[in-house]
Amino acid sequence: MPTERIGPPLLAGERETLRAFLDFHRATLAMKTDGLSDEELRSRPMPPSTLTLLGLVRHMAEVERVWFRRVINGEELPLVWSDEGDYQAAYDASGSTRSEAFGAWQTEVEHARRIEQAAESLDVTGHQARWDADVSLRLVMLHMIHEYARHNGHADFLREGIDGTVGA
Repeated sequence: MPTERIGPPLLAGERETLRAFLDFHRATLAMKTDGLSDEELRSRPMPPSTLTLLGLVRHMAEVERVWFRRVINGEELPLVWSDEGDYQAAYDASGSTRSEAFGAWQTEVEHARRIEQAAESLDVTGHQARWDADVSLRLVMLHMIHEYARHNGHADFLREGIDGTVGA
């Protein structure tokens, strides 16, 4: 079943607009993988890069987990694919499946949505330990939109290399 992607509103408040753009980019990443087998999702169509579509999905699960659960919600939990805090581990999808990667990603997106919706305002802050700085939910949402947009560009090239499909 193809991924449904809803365009952001043209007239809305700041929070609704940020939420809609983030969901738009989440859906875009999912669309880039529609119709592909596990083998295709693990394929490395752009040598010498080892980047894969499944690796990007796993990476974004980690990014959602860290920014919303650790930073904004203050949860102390390991990364999904590395107890040692190795962010690069998520990119190795060689033994992964669509079900495993998307299950983790969707779980983290659900947590992120719940945390964002429960926050009193975009001015809610959390602590980003890697930066040793406090950050607002507003910054987190903007950072997430940027992170998805950048990786969706990578996903464009990866998908084209797999089966020639372009755009989304």
